[in-house]
Amino acid sequence: MQSLCLYDAKTYDRQYFDRFKSAYGFEIDYFETKLNPKTAVLARGRSAAIAFVNDDLSAKTISALQKVNIRCVALRCSGFNNVDLEAAAGKIRLYRVPDYSPYSIAEHTIAMLLTLNRKTHKAYLRTRDFNFSLNGFVGFDLRGRTMGIIGTGKIGLTLANICKGFGMDVIACDPIRNPHAKVEYVDLRTLLSRSDIVSLNCPLTRESRHMINHETLALMKPSSIIINTSRGALIDSEALLEALISEKIGGACLDVYEEETRLFYEDFSEHIVRDDILARLISLPNVLVTSHQAFLTHDALNAIAQTTLQNISDFLAGRANPNEILLPQ
Repeated sequence: MQSLCLYDAKTYDRQYFDRFKSAYGFEIDYFETKLNPKTAVLARGRSAAIAFVNDDLSAKTISALQKVNIRCVALRCSGFNNVDLEAAAGKIRLYRVPDYSPYSIAEHTIAMLLTLNRKTHKAYLRTRDFNFSLNGFVGFDLRGRTMGIIGTGKIGLTLANICKGFGMDVIACDPIRNPHAKVEYVDLRTLLSRSDIVSLNCPLTRESRHMINHETLALMKPSSIIINTSRGALIDSEALLEALISEKIGGACLDVYEEETRLFYEDFSEHIVRDDILARLISLPNVLVTSHQAFLTHDALNAIAQTTLQNISDFLAGRANPNEILLPQ
């Protein structure tokens, strides 16, 4: 059997990868530590390494992996903004899971919106203390509101369909417009100014980094809610905090955060978290934060494990694979 190693391993990773590894002829060593230049040595003697969204695949890590003869890294996620593609080109083959479950992300987007809007998280805590007051729980109907979706890939279009089921109007912004999408395309400034809710469903690139900033937040309605289930650095967190405190926007649902790498997926309940911006965001009554969990469904985890192992199998067999990440030409 071929030996693999999986970094940043959690209990659910083991459960789903163990379910399928034998069928592909693999043994897997699970490391709780994240992949970085210092931990790359742990991959020595393996046929491939499996990484995740907050692992470090910088030039230094690529070089360290090369030194232990790793020629394949399989990302068990869709985004690859944490990878130095130029450093990896011609040295390490990279693969990803582009389509594991757009429904999981889109449904979590709606779950966060409904929770923040209807205050169900606060109602749960209040009624456990036998406090049945409804003070402070007034929300708004989604029907007739405008959802602005930034990014119309599979997740964005799945979200659009769900929103239409609520009777919402949907507008969208994307540099590459899908001719088959049944949405009204507008430019970013128009989307931000017209939308009651804005959802980020686009990749993190040099162009999209901090696309939500002081200037663009100023375009939004004072009552609007912004939702981010994509990548944290799409939003300038300091600008968002200022907009929320000054009531320039109505609220935020954040499943991702630009400085999440050292924090998300870990238990810091007994520690002092020294990220002042995150601490202040979490303390606000009109902010809901989840720990990059939008992908976390049985359906998605099954697909992630199977596709990741298939990607590695194809690499080892020399087969072409559409999930390979290539340096843009």
